[in-house]
Amino acid sequence: MNILLAKSAGFCYGVRRAVELAEEAAAGGPVYLLGHLTHNERVIRRLEEMGAVTIGSPEEAPGGATVLIRAHGEPDGTYERLSARGCRVVDATCPNVTRIHQIVRAAEEKGRVPIVVGEASHPEIAAILGCTKGGLVVSDWSDLSALLEKQPNLLEKPLTFVSQTTAIWGDWKKIVENAKKVCTNAEFFDTICGATSRRQSEAQELAGRCDGMIVIGDRRSSNTRRLTQLCARRCPLTVQAEGADGLDREQFRGVSTLGITAGASTPEWIIKEVYNKMSDEIMEIEQSFADMLEESIKPINTGDKVTGTVIAITPTEVQVDLTGTKFTASIPLSELSDDPDVKPEDVVKVGDPIEAEVVLYSDRDCEIRLSKKRLEAHKNWETVENAVESKEALEGTITEVNKGGLVANVKGIRVFIPASQSGKPRGADLADMIKNKIKLRITEVNKARRRVVGSIRAVAAEARAAAAAEVWNNIENGKRYHGTVKSLTSYGAFVDIGGVDGMVHISELSWSRIKNPAEVVSVGDPVDVYVISFDPEKRKISLGMKDHSQEPWTVFTSKYEVGDVAPVRIVKLMTFGAFAEIVPGVDGLIHISQLADHRVEKPADAVTEGETVDAKIIAIDNENKKVSLSIRAVLNDAPKAAPVEEEPEAEKAAPAEEPAPVEEAPAEPEAAPAAEEPAPVEEAPAEVPAAEENAE
Repeated sequence: MNILLAKSAGFCYGVRRAVELAEEAAAGGPVYLLGHLTHNERVIRRLEEMGAVTIGSPEEAPGGATVLIRAHGEPDGTYERLSARGCRVVDATCPNVTRIHQIVRAAEEKGRVPIVVGEASHPEIAAILGCTKGGLVVSDWSDLSALLEKQPNLLEKPLTFVSQTTAIWGDWKKIVENAKKVCTNAEFFDTICGATSRRQSEAQELAGRCDGMIVIGDRRSSNTRRLTQLCARRCPLTVQAEGADGLDREQFRGVSTLGITAGASTPEWIIKEVYNKMSDEIMEIEQSFADMLEESIKPINTGDKVTGTVIAITPTEVQVDLTGTKFTASIPLSELSDDPDVKPEDVVKVGDPIEAEVVLYSDRDCEIRLSKKRLEAHKNWETVENAVESKEALEGTITEVNKGGLVANVKGIRVFIPASQSGKPRGADLADMIKNKIKLRITEVNKARRRVVGSIRAVAAEARAAAAAEVWNNIENGKRYHGTVKSLTSYGAFVDIGGVDGMVHISELSWSRIKNPAEVVSVGDPVDVYVISFDPEKRKISLGMKDHSQEPWTVFTSKYEVGDVAPVRIVKLMTFGAFAEIVPGVDGLIHISQLADHRVEKPADAVTEGETVDAKIIAIDNENKKVSLSIRAVLNDAPKAAPVEEEPEAEKAAPAEEPAPVEEAPAEPEAAPAAEEPAPVEEAPAEVPAAEENAE
């Protein structure tokens, strides 16, 4: 027969601790055990032989006696009664149970209602409820559902759920899933002992591989009963026994593979007896059992790096099943991440493997506390130190500004960045960089002084140099780039096209006539540009921004023809007339003789720069792209107003002042004198620059 032993069989660390404390206390004199220390009569008898006495209430202990509180714990009132009798208390309450007591007390202090998931008759539940004034207990979801139906006001109250350490994981999970749907303000603490859940899952897995199964433990133990139920679902031939005396090998005749597990109240020596009885190969069993014991008490030291699996996440900590041991450890949320606002679910999930550093190990209290943050800090220091030699760029976040520069958080390590290395101009305000994600080069590390210095400028310079090389390797006339305006001058704008600055002349910024680049762009604006020309030797690039698909003359000729009246904007006054913009990029000349329907001495007497007026197109020179305009023609084309008749009284009162009929007024000359005739555009004075006559 092949015999397989479950790895997590036997005493959990809470029970083992209680038994060891009882043995120590008994060695120093009489000790009174308040209630059954563990659900195993053979263990109790052994302790009684050592001088321990089991009592049922504090009043049974002599005044001043040593009284041991069992692993299940006791209500707060029990401690008060023992204190009143002057008893010395040895508290062997399981640390996991103590934690539940702390949770429910804190919940009630905040006005919350504690709800415990477990067996109402179990002493552990009685102890937990004894730490509250209004705590409630339910066994499963159907029990909770009935309670909520009976007390519907609970749905509106803040509830705090905890579980018995030996509760069945499936029952707890179902309660959590359903309660989240109906309870408006609930918090959940998965307080099932990691050893319990591990023991149950291992037992089920082992039962599935065996055709016979033995569960060792006292029949009063709820932990053992649950193991038996779970194993029976996978292996029909499952037998529960308190020890070797209760087993008959004939029950397992024909079984090829026999599995053995044991409840948390079963000591190793009882498991060994069962092993010996069921196997003929005693030497092999002795060795296997010795290996099991050695593994179960594998030493753990503060500072050790350990690995494990996340088995539960609560609002205050993450619980970890440590690989290769029987221990469960905890990681407080403050030791999980450097980010104080991060949610634990964003860092780890149940079932995830995890590495951490041991920061507290207490064999007596069976408490192991870990820090993921501290382990990562050690790794991060190595990364930062190595980055000095490798010149690797690291990512960080700016957290503050001080007199000398900036401070960044890089992998949880404080890095100082001098202002000269910030990448900003001298004297610039650095406050706007706070919370920015940046890349920097580590230039100095002094771990002893916890001093690290970095440079953003070094990384930016390298990135810019690499980008510039890429631009120069691939640049060609007409190539388009998406850039950023870096600076403005009176003659144009400099645009960064990726590590290289190119110049956009003012004439290339817009088809419209502009006096200052700021009329079109601002520093920091994203712009699309194209290469007009470049000189690799002088490292100069000329860029353009005007959209040639909207060539102004084409736009003008497609929209207007001779005889059309257009709204134009006066852009330039000259001695001989005024230039007016018809469409962006096309100006027309309004000769001084065409500025009004009467003689004007100078253009400023009729129009002003920036004014918009209606003008008639009187000539278009397509070859030279010139246009002649006339305001006078528009005025002459306008219908004349009819004369206003005077009232009869006025006619009688002042007949001598009666206005002459319009037709009797002196006739307007048919045409202006030759000097006032519209001068053709080509006859404009030669000194007028072509650019001022008409923008091409």
